[in-house]
Amino acid sequence: MTPRIAILGAHGQVGWELQRALQPLGRVWAFNRSQAPLDDLPKLQAALDVCSPHIIVNAAAYTAVDKAETDTAAAHAINTSAVAFLAQRAAERHELLVHYSTDYVFDGSGEHFRSEDEPTNPLSVYGATKLAGELALRLSGCAHLCLRTSWVYAARGGNFAKTMLRLSTEREALNVVNDQFGAPTGADLIADTTAQMLGQIIARAPKEAFVDDFDELLLVRHRVHSLCCYQNIRTLLGTYHLVAAGVTHWRDYASFAIELARSKTAIKAHTITGIPSAQYPTPAKRPANSRLSTAKLQRNFGLHMPQWQVGVERLVNQIYS
Repeated sequence: MTPRIAILGAHGQVGWELQRALQPLGRVWAFNRSQAPLDDLPKLQAALDVCSPHIIVNAAAYTAVDKAETDTAAAHAINTSAVAFLAQRAAERHELLVHYSTDYVFDGSGEHFRSEDEPTNPLSVYGATKLAGELALRLSGCAHLCLRTSWVYAARGGNFAKTMLRLSTEREALNVVNDQFGAPTGADLIADTTAQMLGQIIARAPKEAFVDDFDELLLVRHRVHSLCCYQNIRTLLGTYHLVAAGVTHWRDYASFAIELARSKTAIKAHTITGIPSAQYPTPAKRPANSRLSTAKLQRNFGLHMPQWQVGVERLVNQIYS
């Protein structure tokens, strides 16, 4: 039983880590944006048909939050229409679809840690298109994992932590928002947790669910039940919050990373001042409260998330090693 796994968005922050994390689970095909574009559905379909996967892991998305306010059509095509297409394909072919969503589906009100079933109310076009993708995924009836995360970072690609570390070597003072709360979450943690979740699902699945011979797979596909049909697997499927433990705000996050870097590089910044969001307006409104509860992840999969500081320290060591 060797699952065939297709990764979409393989050159992004999470996709890059998934290529490493998913290797022990089966045979992995990694598609970058040009090989399997989410805004070109025929090309996307052709790429997936090459490997006829048992599992599709969609790490691709339109993530330019502010640009999405005016580039609405592109954001909708990638975050909504493509997800609906993947979900329908997965439902028809009994594939398992893993999809990543975001804290932006919530309005950020309150100060509590939100559970997966709380009401959504996105404040931005980006959040609205991601929520619409989630809804299409659920309505399709396909076997799926929808993993909401937040404040993603990695040594690869652009992100808040890397920007702050760069600016701290160029400026003596920084102003950073201090009224938006959440948990910085490493792409490596997201990928490793995804692998742990999929590993448990694969272990519970009957052997006919993951026929590894390509020709045999095409012959038996119509006879294989969806994973949703198996009670011991159905209880593991659905929507989960996947974020590091703890909570901070952007100013303290930046300060923590910069202080770690002081002994490793020439830091100019001696003052990091917290400012309200009103003093740093953006085209897309950010949720003030991005606290997400991971109790369901712990309860169903037995997975405990590390404190956010652990991953950020690892990031800084990677960057300056």
